Amino acid sequence: MGRVMTAPIRIVIADDHVLLLDGMHQALDSLPDMGVVATATDGRGLAHVLGQIRPDVLLVDIEMPHGTGLDVLQSLDDPPPTLVVTMHTEDRYRKRAVEAGASGFLSKATPLPELAASIRAVHDGVDLCAVDDLAAALAPYQEATLSPGAESLTAREREILTLLARGVSQTDALAEELYISHKTVKNHLASIYAKLHVSDRAQAAVEAIRLGLDSR
Repeated sequence: MGRVMTAPIRIVIADDHVLLLDGMHQALDSLPDMGVVATATDGRGLAHVLGQIRPDVLLVDIEMPHGTGLDVLQSLDDPPPTLVVTMHTEDRYRKRAVEAGASGFLSKATPLPELAASIRAVHDGVDLCAVDDLAAALAPYQEATLSPGAESLTAREREILTLLARGVSQTDALAEELYISHKTVKNHLASIYAKLHVSDRAQAAVEAIRLGLDSR
């Protein structure tokens, strides 16, 4: 199934985890065939955004203040293709997502390449909730990307990523938490960026959360 992209896929993201939201925003915006046109941190804000903009693909969390992502999805007369991206991966949540009309159901631990492939697939009309073999369904939509390099992270780099995932992002605070110099913090961050193929602390934080380093 071929893809000829004439314009970036217009995406709206709703998630009450602001750090994850910002990181996902930046990560998806860095891809040449995607662009985040709006974000929301609760159901009320999402409903307002969708009253102004119809995205090509909607990414929603389930549990949010002032109305869940599924509540908003069910309220739409003509919803766009929607991916539910959540920490709640139990079957009962998947069933709720399907009943609400979602086209896909993903864990927040999903690596960026798989998330991007899922966005491309649902934009192309694929119902990922109905496929038996997700990997096979996503294969035509995968870009040739480098390995995220997570396995090569050192113990210290994982400590820094854990702090980033908790919202500790300033160099001063990282140095104080780990009893290391500012220069050492910056050296570790440069190594992390290279291994995870990210360009800043927000993107590194979202990858940390996806790797399960967020201990909240």
